Amino acid sequence: MTLFRILEIDDPEWNRLVNSACRYDFHHTADYHRLENAGRSVLCVASSADGFVAMPLVIRPIPASDYLDCTSVYGYCGPIASDVSAKIPASLRACFRESILNFLHDNRIVTAFSRLHPLIDSDLLLDGLGDVLDINKTVYIDLHSPPEQQIAGYRKSNKSEIRQLKSAGYETVLASTDADIDSFIGLYEETMSRVNAASRYYYSREYYSDFIRSTAFESLLLLAKLNGKTAAGAIFTITSDVMQYHLAATANTFMRATPLKLLLDEARLLANQRGLKYLHLGGGVGGSDDDSLFLFKSGFAKSTGMFKVWRMVVDQQKYAECNLQTGADPGSSYFPLYRSQKRT
Repeated sequence: MTLFRILEIDDPEWNRLVNSACRYDFHHTADYHRLENAGRSVLCVASSADGFVAMPLVIRPIPASDYLDCTSVYGYCGPIASDVSAKIPASLRACFRESILNFLHDNRIVTAFSRLHPLIDSDLLLDGLGDVLDINKTVYIDLHSPPEQQIAGYRKSNKSEIRQLKSAGYETVLASTDADIDSFIGLYEETMSRVNAASRYYYSREYYSDFIRSTAFESLLLLAKLNGKTAAGAIFTITSDVMQYHLAATANTFMRATPLKLLLDEARLLANQRGLKYLHLGGGVGGSDDDSLFLFKSGFAKSTGMFKVWRMVVDQQKYAECNLQTGADPGSSYFPLYRSQKRT
């Protein structure tokens, strides 16, 4: 017998279920959804004696209409399961897809969209339910390989610069105090200002504190210091067998030294000590794989995953209606179209 449930964000079963998946990331947890606060977050779960399939969604009102749509939190999300997708019985996968579709129809949801995790094979779980599209590559360090092989995957200049940073007296510190968090926040806001980042990349102090101290996933705040001054910082998360590179920042006065390289190398060492399988560095700005951020990350590994998105038009007639009502640009490739820039 298969059971389909919708778990709300305050249901403790949400995190318990996520923690029992064969692989997941912090993006799937109720804690992260609560921090993002982007709409009504739910976890859709199909389960049986053979296991479960679950996917978090964020439900939002569509502007200038009486309908809703759903998306994913910022980051790598999508469906997770009790086992690798190929080992989930076809009957359970079918129930998951049928139940999701019924849920979308019953709740007047016009479109559905989710960013998928490059290290979680979810294509089979979504087969026959909308479209899965390849977007861009992301970089990860494969920790299955011996440490010397991991270092061999570094760009030659990175190896040299990491040695130079150590020789110059830079050290890495595993941060834990409120003062450490405040130091990182200052660096991060300085960095966002330097790169003219959009407003959504700025967070409240409570966000950082709640994120770092979440009990649903482990966070490590690493700081690079020189003579007591904080030069750079980065937050890494640990869930199941994955360490994820999340937020990072460098002080303006230390940009040329690139101390973040020392932090990424230290994170790799810590991930090895914990017996993890992957250190996922992610992609470029906005998921790109041809900008300076992607170039920086690809200097640490040749292994890449594919960042994909899932999207589905649940009701074509209502979708066309929403596009018309919002004055959406018909030439835009944005999905859903009614959330693209309006015509001028």
